[in-house]
Amino acid sequence: MAEAASAAGAPKASRFDRRKAQTRQALIDAAVRLIAEGRGDRASVQEITEEADIGFGSFYNHFDTKEQLFATATEEVLERWGQLIDRASAGITDPAELFAVGTRITGRLGWTHPDIAGLLAGVGLDVLDIPIGLVPRALRDIQAGQATGRFSVPDAEIALSAAAGGMLGLFRMRQRHPERVTETTVDQLAEAELRLLGVPADEAARLAALPLPPIETW
Repeated sequence: MAEAASAAGAPKASRFDRRKAQTRQALIDAAVRLIAEGRGDRASVQEITEEADIGFGSFYNHFDTKEQLFATATEEVLERWGQLIDRASAGITDPAELFAVGTRITGRLGWTHPDIAGLLAGVGLDVLDIPIGLVPRALRDIQAGQATGRFSVPDAEIALSAAAGGMLGLFRMRQRHPERVTETTVDQLAEAELRLLGVPADEAARLAALPLPPIETW
């Protein structure tokens, strides 16, 4: 009841604030589409605002440059997706299982959320430099696995780079030859990456075959 009262007493956003938020989100969505289509580097501010279906001048009410928009869009999308994975894997304490779940869910982006998969493929290995989202969570799980002895790989960041390369290659393959990338393919990649981290083959196979927890819709 207290929460309901608090929510009821919270000030409502004004029409101006709602429209401002909608315009900003339209720009974010347009940036994601452009990056996913491989047009991010070439797109002008005019093309971005046309893609977002907003006026040209509105762009500068939210972002100073297109580079700032693309960086913000990438960070926000990856962080939001990372939070979804966090909620899906809540209650799992084994670092190896956490890594497997994150890898298997992310690998399915190619057909569950092709825009995000396309964004990741467009960003490429620069994703390793993004301080929020998927990469820091994967690094956290690898380091936790090292600390508990689940992973024997000596260098967590090198292992992360190898894992990221495998995932990006999967997304690229999905874009070019979608018929060759299935849920089985994704699980095989997760199994291979677990073995790369030092998980014994039979245990890696078991982890890659566990039922996946449900994940919220985007």
